[in-house]
Amino acid sequence: MIERLPPELATFIISALPISELRGGLPAALEVFHLPLWKAFLFSVLGNFFPVIFILLFLEKVSNFLRQWKMWGKFFNWLFDRTCRRFEGKYAAWGSLALIIFVGIPLPMTGAWTGALAAFLFCIPKFRASLLIFLGIILAGVIVALADLGVVSVFKIFI
Repeated sequence: MIERLPPELATFIISALPISELRGGLPAALEVFHLPLWKAFLFSVLGNFFPVIFILLFLEKVSNFLRQWKMWGKFFNWLFDRTCRRFEGKYAAWGSLALIIFVGIPLPMTGAWTGALAAFLFCIPKFRASLLIFLGIILAGVIVALADLGVVSVFKIFI
């Protein structure tokens, strides 16, 4: 079904999905849809950033609504406590750079979706969080593009 869509829209959609994000959208744009690098990069970045806007705008409202029920209140308390214990020291030590790197390094369970959740949990102001996450997406795009184009493997020869 996705192959029936225009390649730019397909790239945007793949990059907006929580599992694939830009890490799946950019290689698909380059290898499957054969988009030029600039177009693949642009639509992957925009697609990956699109859900971040909604996550940052509405996650607090959803959280507050769900906290009305005891089960959800316990869940969110557990989530906040766990997240703060695991990442508070890293965020305190590295500051804004921690969120950029967390979003930008293409590893499992990192990325824009998780970065937006972390920004919410650490009460990073929405505009600042969106800027940091956007920079992380750009970093991820550069890393994924270099890896996909084989540039990273060229540098391994010299190391």
